[in-house]
Amino acid sequence: MCGAGNSLSMNTYKELRPNYEAFLLLERGLSANTRECYLADADRLAAWFESAGRNPAEASEAELHDFVQSFHDLGIATRTQARIVSGVRSFYRYLLIEGILEVNPASLLEGPKLGRHLPEVLTIDEVTAMLDTCDTTDLLGLRNRAILEVLYGSGLRVSELCTLERQRVSLKDAYLMVTGKGSKERMVPMGQAAVDIVARYLDEWWRSGPDVKRGEEDYLFLNRRGAHLTRQMVFFIVREAAAAAGVRKTISPHTLRHSFATHLLEGGANLRAIQAMLGHESIATTEIYLHLDNTRLREEILLHHPRNKFTLHQ
Repeated sequence: MCGAGNSLSMNTYKELRPNYEAFLLLERGLSANTRECYLADADRLAAWFESAGRNPAEASEAELHDFVQSFHDLGIATRTQARIVSGVRSFYRYLLIEGILEVNPASLLEGPKLGRHLPEVLTIDEVTAMLDTCDTTDLLGLRNRAILEVLYGSGLRVSELCTLERQRVSLKDAYLMVTGKGSKERMVPMGQAAVDIVARYLDEWWRSGPDVKRGEEDYLFLNRRGAHLTRQMVFFIVREAAAAAGVRKTISPHTLRHSFATHLLEGGANLRAIQAMLGHESIATTEIYLHLDNTRLREEILLHHPRNKFTLHQ
């Protein structure tokens, strides 16, 4: 643990935040947008430690590296990672200047290195353009739109989407029951845009779509021959939509999953909530379910996912 003055035990993050905001304005003279980003980064840091009953001012250098590494594990965009590291450094510099800390645990904290490989992340406009390429007056176009909305709106892996069963989709309560890696199940919230298009797909596909092959009746998404989709088919659907939208990046279904995580994070969602929705295997994931329930996870999507903000303003 880093050293601290006597004020440490008396200062919670909630108490420190207004003074830190004033420091960013008066001492550093940062723009309103930069101040907002730095405060959001400090909020994420505080939530990370406070979920374990800790004060962020008690962080060790190793713990801060773990915090930063978690963004890489989520596939968060490199630029976003670098900005968060900058925000964390700023917060601990403030604590040092105020005498709350005697040693700065973030002094050696590094952002993502140049050349470090991270998956592509789409912009919100690029995702919207891909969705708009699907002709929902056509049955296959309607299915494809539903697939893209679920991949991007709930952050599913392609294997999870291909094996998703109809009976495990609750449109009334807006969640999916997903079987992830290691056959482990998790509940994943759905945004309203995904709920609406999946409901329409279920109604039209199962009323006037192709005959379903025997043994394929349980699957949610089917091909034109009545069998469940393969990973290769979903790759084709995603890349075809990207090409039609003029997206020049090399993408896959996993790109939509990383974009889901990045856009939620940039919208202000709780990092641990994102981890829970993605179903990551780690000790931290176990801790998530001690603090978050499905209602709160759904609130994170409704409040912070751009597809819901888009839908609410239509």
